[in-house]
Amino acid sequence: MELISPVVIIILGCLALFLLLQRKNFRRPPCIKGWIPWIGVGLEFGKAPLEFIEKARIKYGPIYTVFAMGNRMTFVTEEEGINVFLKSKKVDFEQAVENLVYRTASIPKNVFLALHEKLYIMLKGKMGTVNLHQFAGQLTEELHEQLESLGTHGTMDLNNLVRHLLYPVTVNMLFNKSLFPTNKKKIKEFHQHFQAYDEDFEYGSQLPESLLRNWSKSKKWLLELLEKNIPNIKACTSAKDNSMTLLQATVDIVETVTSKENSPSYGLLLLWASLSNAVPVAFWTLAYVLSHPDVYKAIMEGISSVFGTGKHKIKVNSLLIKWVCWKHSLESTPGVMTRKVVEPNYIVPSGDLLMLSPFWLHRNPKYFPEPELFKPERWKKANLEKHCFLDCFMAFGGGKFQCPGRWFALLEIQMCIILILYKYDCSLLDPLPKQSSLHLVGVPQPEGQCRIEYKQRI
Repeated sequence: MELISPVVIIILGCLALFLLLQRKNFRRPPCIKGWIPWIGVGLEFGKAPLEFIEKARIKYGPIYTVFAMGNRMTFVTEEEGINVFLKSKKVDFEQAVENLVYRTASIPKNVFLALHEKLYIMLKGKMGTVNLHQFAGQLTEELHEQLESLGTHGTMDLNNLVRHLLYPVTVNMLFNKSLFPTNKKKIKEFHQHFQAYDEDFEYGSQLPESLLRNWSKSKKWLLELLEKNIPNIKACTSAKDNSMTLLQATVDIVETVTSKENSPSYGLLLLWASLSNAVPVAFWTLAYVLSHPDVYKAIMEGISSVFGTGKHKIKVNSLLIKWVCWKHSLESTPGVMTRKVVEPNYIVPSGDLLMLSPFWLHRNPKYFPEPELFKPERWKKANLEKHCFLDCFMAFGGGKFQCPGRWFALLEIQMCIILILYKYDCSLLDPLPKQSSLHLVGVPQPEGQCRIEYKQRI
C-alpha cells in the first residue's frame, strides 16, 4: 500500500481548514470591507455615514458588518439584535468607548474604567427626577438673565441664539458662575473654541491630533481654562446650603480615587456632554414650532392663558412643549450607539463593535408609525409625568448606562423655549434647514443658516 504523499496531506489539510473557515464565516453577517488595507470602506463611509448605514441595511439586511479605519462595526436594526445590544452580558459599553474618551479628553483607559461607574451613579443621583425641582428656580433665573442681554429686538442665527442662552446657563448651573467668561471678547473665544471642539469631536475620537490642529488647539484651550478655574470652583460653597455643583462632585470623586491631574479632563468631558446635544435639540424644537403656525399658535394660547404677556418673570410648565421636545428627541437623535463584543455573541465575533442607530430606528414605521409626523397622542403611552419612555425610544441611550442628565436636559430645553416665546414675538427668516448626515456621534446639526427675528412683546 502506497503512503499518501506529505504534499497531498498538506493540501487536504489546507482545504479542510478553508472549508471550516468558510462555514464559520457563512454564519457571520455580510461584511462590507472594501479593498484598501486598514482603511477598508472608511473613505466612502466618512462622506455621509448616516446615509451609508441605511443604504447598507436596505442592501444587506437587518444585520451587517462594516470594516473601516481598522474597526469591524456590526450594525443591528431589528428586535433580536437590539435586545442583544441592550441586555446581553457579552457586550460592554465601557470597553467600546475607552479609546474615544482617551483621544477626546485625555483620560487614560485605566482611570476611565476605575471611575466610570462611580461617576455615573453620582450623576444619575444628582440629576434624577427626584432632584429636578432643585434646578427649576435657578434655571428660570439664569435664563431670564441671559434673555435680558438679547435686548428688545434683533435678528440672528437661531443656532447662535440658542448657544448664547444655553452655554452660560448650563455652565453656571452645573459648573460654577466663575467658569464662564463675562466680557464679550472672552465669551466669543469660549464659543469659538467649544464649537470647534464639538464640531470635530467625532474626528478627534478617531484620528491623531496632529491631523486636527484646530481641534487640538481648542481642546488644549478648554483644558487650560478648566485647570485654571478648578481650584477656585472647589473652594466655592453654595449660598443656600452645602450642596456641591456637578463639577465639584465630579472633581471630588476623581481626586479621591485618582489624582487632581485628571480633573480638567473630566471637566472637559462633562462640559461636552452637557452642551453638545442640548443645543441642537433646542434648536430643532424651536425651529419646528416657528415653522408650523398651528403648533406655534396652540403653544402661545397655552402660555398666554396661564402667564399673560411677556412683562414678568415666570415659572414654567407646558405639556405641549414637552410633546414637541419629545418629537425632536425622536427625530434629532444620535447617529449611533456602540458596545464592544467581549464574547462571541449572536453570530458576531468578539472584538467587533456592535452598533445600533437610534437615528434610523426612530424613523422605522415598524416601531414608530408615521415617524415624521407630529403626533402628540403617541406620547400619552409613554406616561411622561412618570418619566417613562416608549419602547425602542433611545434618544438618551439604552441599557445600563442611559444618559444620566436626560431629565435635566429636557427640563432646560423646555424652559428655554417657553421663556423665549413668552418674552418675544418670533419668526423665522429662512426655511427649515436639513439635518446634516456627516456625523454619527451626537444630535445632527443643521446643514445651513436659519435666522430668527425677535421682538419683545408689549
